[in-house]
Amino acid sequence: DGKLSFDEFKAYFADGVLSEEELHELFHTIDTHNTDNLDTEELSEYFSQHLGEYENVLSVLEDLNISILKAMDKTKKDYQEASNLEQFVTRFLLKETLNQLQSLQSSLECAMETTEEQTRQERQGSTEPEALSIQWPGKRSVRRLQRNNSLLPNSPHFSTGWIEEDSQWMTQINRLQKLIDRLEKKDLKLEPFEEEVLEENAKSHIMIVQRQMSVIEEEIEEFRLALKQYVESACAQGGCLHVSIQKLPSDSRFTIYEFWENSNVWNTHLQMNYSKTFQRSNVDFLETPELITTMLVPGKY
Repeated sequence: DGKLSFDEFKAYFADGVLSEEELHELFHTIDTHNTDNLDTEELSEYFSQHLGEYENVLSVLEDLNISILKAMDKTKKDYQEASNLEQFVTRFLLKETLNQLQSLQSSLECAMETTEEQTRQERQGSTEPEALSIQWPGKRSVRRLQRNNSLLPNSPHFSTGWIEEDSQWMTQINRLQKLIDRLEKKDLKLEPFEEEVLEENAKSHIMIVQRQMSVIEEEIEEFRLALKQYVESACAQGGCLHVSIQKLPSDSRFTIYEFWENSNVWNTHLQMNYSKTFQRSNVDFLETPELITTMLVPGKY
């Protein structure tokens, strides 16, 4: 209705650190009109006073969002008619843009985790909270070290009951860390095995897509109907090999596995009306944006 009640405010702004009483106090601080509801003007006025450096960040993000949407719109119009080389360049630029955004996202997530953890330690009476250390993109080893610190004996979450299990996990993590460090040094040369060269008449690569969705509890039935229509439409498309759905019994998370003949068929499928309708409906049905993972496997072995 254009306004936020306290329950709506708490559902969105609760961060697991502020207590309900503190959230209630913040709510009334923002509610300068004393209506027990927050409107857009009150929210904007309150946060605009505290933006600091983030005023520039949010402004740039707004421009970035517009630029990316324009680029994607142009890609949608020109991609199919482009040459193979032009299509390759487009795919590379999309992937590089995604990598850059994910790198920034990792830094922001690290900063969020660090600030929240420091606040929790201070509230628990920790005499010497860890210094706030926000990592920049590329400093992966430092970020990994910071996250591994949560498993050390002086951590408030440390418990002797799972030392042995965590030790096994840490062994695996250390192995992966060594491999990533080798790759980051850029002195490792990878060449394809001769057996991996496809024959001229070999089939193209199959696209496997995993879509993970966390559905709002009250919207599950409506989501099921939308999902059923989506799967039926997808399965009717040429190039769709199989669609499988899994739901975890303990919560409202769904995982969809889609198998497509190749990436071009998958990209075409994304532009179809039934696919766009399903994506738009998920804005209302999902607690968080869906997580999509894709993988290409050879169509012939």
